[in-house]
Amino acid sequence: MNHYCDQWISDWCADNGWTDWFRERSSYWAFPPNAVMPVPIPTPVLRTIKVEKGLSFDERIWCLMAIVGVILGLLGTCLLSSPMPLVFAFVFAAIAVARMEDDEMLDAHQEFCS
Repeated sequence: MNHYCDQWISDWCADNGWTDWFRERSSYWAFPPNAVMPVPIPTPVLRTIKVEKGLSFDERIWCLMAIVGVILGLLGTCLLSSPMPLVFAFVFAAIAVARMEDDEMLDAHQEFCS
């Protein structure tokens, strides 16, 4: 899941003089001013962007699907008199929440704690 909109990263790079940004797996890289090698965009910067901008389009879609799934699960449970639709809705919501976790933030937290 993409936790950042490309436009957010592009705007930050343009404002701070970083050039030729690209995404490698789950991290963003760019050339700092006067540099010849790309470096990862610092995690505190990504956190700041995330706090300012909120949820990305992908995250909004997954949240909406989880909410709709839970509502359908509740309706299915009531109509069928069976807990299984609600169990499936819970499983899907758990998967959606797990996908919302940002790998970069987890890596930075693990480095800080060790």
